[in-house]
This record gives sequence, structure tokens and C-alpha cells, in this order.
Amino acid sequence: MTGMKRTTEKHLMVFSGRAHPDLAEEVADLLECGLVPQKAYAFANGELYVRYEESVRGCDAFVIQSHTAPINEWMMEHLIMVDALKRASAKRITVVMPFYGYGRQDKKHRGREPISARLMADLFKTAGADRLITVDLHADQIQGFFDGPVDHLMALPILTDYVKEKYGDQPLAVVSPDAGRIKVAERWSARLGGAPLAFIHKTRRTDVANEVVANRVVGDVVGKICVLTDDMIDTGGTIVKAAEACMDDGAAGVVIAATHPILSDPAVDRLKNSPATEVVVTNTLPVSPDKQFDKLTTLSIAPLIARAIREVFEDGSVTSMFDGHA
Repeated sequence: MTGMKRTTEKHLMVFSGRAHPDLAEEVADLLECGLVPQKAYAFANGELYVRYEESVRGCDAFVIQSHTAPINEWMMEHLIMVDALKRASAKRITVVMPFYGYGRQDKKHRGREPISARLMADLFKTAGADRLITVDLHADQIQGFFDGPVDHLMALPILTDYVKEKYGDQPLAVVSPDAGRIKVAERWSARLGGAPLAFIHKTRRTDVANEVVANRVVGDVVGKICVLTDDMIDTGGTIVKAAEACMDDGAAGVVIAATHPILSDPAVDRLKNSPATEVVVTNTLPVSPDKQFDKLTTLSIAPLIARAIREVFEDGSVTSMFDGHA
């Protein structure tokens, strides 16, 4: 009698939530595997339901969902998708979140505040996630919030290559919109051939919340194209004020570059009317047609995510994607 034969062949399957299907489809196309068909809908009271239309037993599952508005709904769908996979015996579940929801709540600024970024990591672990893949976290330490491997991808090469190709023949300066993000600006500078650095020094009003009184440019931007970099653009207030400060200080022009286009109101109006000539973002989050505007350039993050998924699936090195070493 012949014994049972155990298959050791790994099986890659890609799943997508409903928040940003275009990005997931592009990733699946690059991996040449297609998205797993599923039923997903909301009940009358807003509760979500997900069911996969084919067997996922023993598969290496990658579940893609962008945490865009309405963020709580899409995060909940993401968690439910992971739970469905766990209960259907998927072998390994990797959560792919191009934008990590609640990433700005990564520490307590005052007493009695939550650390919501840690709570999100715990929720995904409880749902059944073995691993996370994310892009440009608001704070690096969030990687330590998840009890398991976290692959932190960087959009930097995609954004800098574009800026270098389009503006590289002009004198550039890399400008950080606040002193706290100067490290990221240094990486930009290195990739743009050692372009000089500057940052915006902000003075906040102590008597009024969220109000910046003065923006002062620290560094020389005269006659240069300022590349203003940030991880995200939400309402656009900070980055537009920074663009105005650069122009007031004698910059030749301003280009804004950010990974995550949250673009909450009134961001689009602010950016349209800002002195910036171009706003370069990636498609980690969907930008609806009503938020598109002439200055906006969207670069695809899909090749980066697809490559990371392939490295994880084949037990390769995600780190080697960025520093050239295994």
C-alpha cells in the first residue's frame, strides 16, 4: 500500500478588499496570478461580509487593502478578510497595507491618549496575520508594534527617479516641511546627487490648537527648484505653507513629492492655488476623479509591492530591493 503523498509546492494567492481594487489588480497582473474571486458586501446595518469563491487551503495568501476613507470600514473589511482566510486554512497570511491606517497615532503626546497604531497591529495579529507589508510608515518604530515580520517598503526610489529625470538639469534643494523629517530629506538629497538641504522652522501658537504662526526656511533655497518632501498630504496646510515660505525666500520654483495622497478637504483647492508647479504622489491610496487636478502626477507603487510579494513568497530578501545586498 502506498502512503499519502504530501505536496510541498507553494501556492500564491492574491486577495483584494474593495477600497482600491485598481492597485490590487495591477499587482496581481504583475505577478501573473489574478485576484481570487470573492463575495463582499455590507448588511443593512453596515456589518460587512466576505466569502472567497474558491478553496484557499494551504495557500500563501497576500491580502491587499488600502486604508482610505471611510477608513474604519475598509480596515474592518481587511480584518474580516484575514479572519476568513485563517478559518479556511490558508497556510500563511500576509497583510499588504500600502497605507497603514492610524499610523500617525504612534505615541502618546499627552496623558489618557491611545496608541492606535499599536492597536491596529494587535488587531491584525489577532485576526490571523503572520506578516505585514507596508509602504512609508509615518514612524519607523511602528514596525515593532506587530509581533511578526514587517516589510517596510520605501517609495523613495520611485519618487526620486521621477524628480531626477524631470528636474535633474536644474539646481535643486531638498526641503523638509518640518525639522522632524530631516532624515528622510537626507535620503532624498543622497539620491539627487547631494542636493543641498533645507527645512521649515515652524513656530506654533500655544493658545490656539493646530495653528502655525511663522514659517522660516533654514537653509539656502535662492534660485533653486525646491523639492518639498513628506510621507503624506492630508489637508495640505503644512506643505502649502512650506511652499509659500520657499518662494518668499527666493526659490526658483517648488515641486511637492509625497507617498500617500490622503487629500482630505480642502487639500485639492490648497494645492491648486499653491505656488507648487507639480504635486507628485504614488497610488498607495485611490484618488477619486473629483480630486484629480492638472498639477497632480501619480506614479504607480504596484511594481514595488509586486516585487516584495514575490520576494516573500520565494523566501528571498526584501531588504535587497533597497540596498542592493541580500
